[in-house]
Amino acid sequence: MTAFSSLPLPPAVLANLTQLGYESMTPIQAASLPVALAGKDLIAQAKTGSGKTAAFALALLSKLNPRWFAVQAMVLCPTRELADQVTVEIRRLARAQDNIKVVTLCGGVATRGQRASLENGAHIVVGTPGRIMDLLEREYLSLENLNTLVLDEADRMLDMGFFDDIATVVRQAPKERQTLLFSATYPEGIEKLATQFMREPQQITVKAAVAENTIEQRFYEVERSNRLDTVGLLLNHFRPVSTIAFCNTKAQCNALVTQLQGQGFVAQALHGDLEQRDRDQVLAQFANRSCSVLVATDVASRGLDVKELDLVINVDITPDAEVHVHRIGRTGRAGQSGLAVSLASMNEMGSVGKIEQYQNAPSVWFKRDELTPTGSGRLLPPMVTVQIAGGRKEKIRPGDVLGALTSTEGGPAYTREQIGKIAVTEFCTFVGVERSIAKDACAKLNAGKVKGKSVRARLL
Repeated sequence: MTAFSSLPLPPAVLANLTQLGYESMTPIQAASLPVALAGKDLIAQAKTGSGKTAAFALALLSKLNPRWFAVQAMVLCPTRELADQVTVEIRRLARAQDNIKVVTLCGGVATRGQRASLENGAHIVVGTPGRIMDLLEREYLSLENLNTLVLDEADRMLDMGFFDDIATVVRQAPKERQTLLFSATYPEGIEKLATQFMREPQQITVKAAVAENTIEQRFYEVERSNRLDTVGLLLNHFRPVSTIAFCNTKAQCNALVTQLQGQGFVAQALHGDLEQRDRDQVLAQFANRSCSVLVATDVASRGLDVKELDLVINVDITPDAEVHVHRIGRTGRAGQSGLAVSLASMNEMGSVGKIEQYQNAPSVWFKRDELTPTGSGRLLPPMVTVQIAGGRKEKIRPGDVLGALTSTEGGPAYTREQIGKIAVTEFCTFVGVERSIAKDACAKLNAGKVKGKSVRARLL
């Protein structure tokens, strides 16, 4: 275990890391931070959930001049979810420094607000290639003062056909810059990116930290006619609080959500067709445990980091064995035990064989008719989400909402334990509260004040 104090970081940064619970470096942090802090270009191979965001965030923050309001660092991400998550993480890590401005630049929302944020001065931009390219073209964004460029989940950006977009963006950045590339796999396109846009990059590979023994894998043989029904059987049998169910297509996602909702489960879909507002809402509800089942496609779920995930269901077998390992790695994190269940029909057995080869382990099969209900009544999530009209634009912070709910003004004071995760988005705020207090907590927010102002709140 290597301590962060072994790195040449200022005392305020180290103190903030301690406060955030960063005790010692993860393998990818220990391997890449010394190289990145020394200003060298870097290609690091590491999975999601390995701590890579902190690895590049600490490196780019170390070179930042807070008094100079120009874009000095940029992080390119494949999806909006990942960009949002990276932005949140950078903001947390930047707390030790003067007023660092981080702006997210992604499609799905109007450019007007993003343009205004850039005009007010941004130090760091985090975004998807398409939107960043668009803002560069319109000259709302300038990269002439950029000193650090990060390509996060580069393999996924290449999978999504972003090579030319990335190239267009990178060509507008100064040649004298540091480039940090992070990728779970090493396809040919990475080599091409490195040759074209990096200067003698150091290569670091950290083996996937999926501790096989912490994730129990079960396979069930299904037919096309009973595949979706089997998901309901699994949920009533294992009664998990939080489940991600992976489907290979958006159509399958929507069909499964309709079926689960019809059976009384609290389920939501996450795929590429959702508007940004709806995605924010779905992710907030799932993260604060007021949605039992998130039904997602692989691309939409990239960068999704949910602690304490009880169950992963592969509703469809993925033809890519590496994606399978990535999916099941969402459970059993940080040494916790987890369960991953895969449903396979006869015509998917070839893909199951590839997974067995890749994991160097045989699949363990169970009988579908052994899935019997183990509890009484509906499987309800422990929390309910209250949505407040007003977010970052109104300068609302999680502490303001927590303060309103734990104060005696406008109704009973609730304890910290009764209040779950608080997510503040651009225009609204989501807070999870225990199911038993949901109506009263919503009424209290409507009767009282948040940040000295009256707000409108509703239960989702």
